[in-house]
Amino acid sequence: MDKYGLIGYPLGHSFSISFFNEKFENEGIDAEYINFEIPTIEALLEVLASNPELKGLNVTIPYKQRVMSYLDTISPEARAIGAVNVVKVEHKGNDIRLKGFNSDVIGFTKSIEPLLERFHKKALILGTGGASKAIDYGLKSLGLETVFVSRYERPGTIQYERITPEIVKEYNVIVNCTPCGMFPHSDECPNLPYEAMDDHTILYDLIYNPDETLFMYKGRKQGATVKNGLEMLLLQAFSSWEFWNGKE
Repeated sequence: MDKYGLIGYPLGHSFSISFFNEKFENEGIDAEYINFEIPTIEALLEVLASNPELKGLNVTIPYKQRVMSYLDTISPEARAIGAVNVVKVEHKGNDIRLKGFNSDVIGFTKSIEPLLERFHKKALILGTGGASKAIDYGLKSLGLETVFVSRYERPGTIQYERITPEIVKEYNVIVNCTPCGMFPHSDECPNLPYEAMDDHTILYDLIYNPDETLFMYKGRKQGATVKNGLEMLLLQAFSSWEFWNGKE
């Protein structure tokens, strides 16, 4: 039986394990998906050694960057983003070859592209963590200019308190890459001038629990188009499967 899995720490609720095991059962695929909660990235070697049937891994926090030093090849996209969240495991005799990819950018661009109109030219990216780099790469690939928003003074960023209604009108695509508003803190939202939003504004939230965050609700009340991260998550899962079973 083939094995696939997720490495990260800690691993609480995992979308991937339920998605893939349901897929395997429904499609009659002789495989199982396992959560490998490893306290250090070094433990990856033990996971590989003790699971010779392993064909692929998803990678989550805090190992998306650290896993890269263990890989034999890394896709150009993943290298440009500086993060890997899909690893294809190939067995050649006694040798194991690891190939790294990033499905964040694929999931995000396929999900947001249908919402974009000709007047969407500039985007604000809320947060500067690992996911924000993939979102930046994706938005630029779709032809948008981007600016990162941070709570702290960092080079190349703007701070929340400096975002004026005029900036929101100009940067009318806003993507939340922070955990602000995620359950159980559903009563929180990024500090923005929501009153400046209108039907030209897109608010995209990577969070999918709750279905509608306060960030999305406040934008929708002003006429903005809003979307959560569930479709992105599904698209990421589809592309993980393609990376593991494709010819790359």
